[in-house]
Amino acid sequence: MLKVTLHKTAAMVAAVAVLSVALAATVRADDANGNSMQAQIDHGKSTYASKCSHCHGPNLMNSGTITPDLRVIPDDKTRFVTTVKNGKNNKMPPWADILSDDEIGNLWAFVSSRRKP
Repeated sequence: MLKVTLHKTAAMVAAVAVLSVALAATVRADDANGNSMQAQIDHGKSTYASKCSHCHGPNLMNSGTITPDLRVIPDDKTRFVTTVKNGKNNKMPPWADILSDDEIGNLWAFVSSRRKP
């Protein structure tokens, strides 16, 4: 009886350990350069405030203008990056020569973290 209880306890401890490691890996969510997701979001927020908010608004939307509500854009990073780099419909200027790929990736992290489901 004691042996069975010890085996069950050991199995539960092992399961908790595995889940803890999995959770830690998920929370960290590092990119290829070792930047944590929160660091990317923070950098993106800063870039957004200095480069994007004057047209798109401080809260990802600017009523009364032609800019889209960024809180409801599609979950499509490729489309986002292409639009930022190349501009859109002669209304949004291209940013490829101004923002680095990392800055655009950080913008995506910020915008997608604030997107409404």
